[in-house]
Amino acid sequence: MNNPTIKDVAKKANVSIATVSLVIHDNKRISKETKLKVLDAIEELNYYPSRSARGLVSKKTGNVGFILTNDHFLRTEPFYTNIFIGTEFEARENELYVLLNTVSSDYQENNPLPRFILERNIDGIIIAGKVPNVLIEKLCEFKLPVVLIDFQYSKKKCPAVVVDNILGGKMAVSHLIDLGHKNIAFVGGDIQHPSINDRFRGFYSAMEQSNLVVDNDLIDIEEDYPASSNGFNAAKRLFARNKNITAVFACNDAMAMGVIQYLKEKGKRVPEDISIIGFDDVIPTNSTGFSLSTIRIPRMEMGVEAMRLMSALLKGDKKITKKVLVPIELIVRSSTQKI
Repeated sequence: MNNPTIKDVAKKANVSIATVSLVIHDNKRISKETKLKVLDAIEELNYYPSRSARGLVSKKTGNVGFILTNDHFLRTEPFYTNIFIGTEFEARENELYVLLNTVSSDYQENNPLPRFILERNIDGIIIAGKVPNVLIEKLCEFKLPVVLIDFQYSKKKCPAVVVDNILGGKMAVSHLIDLGHKNIAFVGGDIQHPSINDRFRGFYSAMEQSNLVVDNDLIDIEEDYPASSNGFNAAKRLFARNKNITAVFACNDAMAMGVIQYLKEKGKRVPEDISIIGFDDVIPTNSTGFSLSTIRIPRMEMGVEAMRLMSALLKGDKKITKKVLVPIELIVRSSTQKI
């Protein structure tokens, strides 16, 4: 028989479809005799239980929704793509499926929710990156477990997987200071994003701890998104205001590459004239002409940890960790050197 169904198994074993589902879920209420009849029918028909069949008793879909904004999905840098892959790998270990959906970065109250929510086709939601608060508030109305990645929502204590971005910012700037740099600039986009803002705070903290003055002409946070082109624009403004800059800490690798492109066009050498350090470690070394010093974030591991939290929630674990802090690492390459 091609593609046998749960109905075929029930007919073969002369039991109800619900009984077959109970056997599939190893329910203790089913007698040994009935269980053997169903298992024999499953083996004879070569039946593989479908997700919907398993859900007849558990009332679970086995699906987890993964939501991020369009700009995070469409931009060329693969930060959130790698996080998504991590959730997918871990989902397989827990017999879960991940359904991806994007929403507008300026999501409004009257905008539609993802279809998998409206159709009740998921058991939980993972949100990656910053999304409008109104979206989280609407999602919470569905009483589904929510796990956040690279974002925290103060009004509702959702479990979250994050990195210590303040520490990362301090590590990046301290590296530049250790190389002898004093006129260190910061470029950032979407400064309201908690992660970007924390990296900026880390920059300030490291400078102050070393008694270095942070003037406004060492900072450019005007751009609305940390993309490479915006890093170029920020560098253009930055170096027009201050000719004494010897090093730049960019809030992510994409903006760092934009700064480097600007310096290249102006005939400046990296790192001989200007040292550059980024954040995230997502830029392939062999595509840049040199390798970028950066702060490495284990992106796939963030996805894995988020799915582990979700799996625990779906199993009813009430003692899960509310915040998972994944480790970061300073990666020194050839874009920074002693002044």
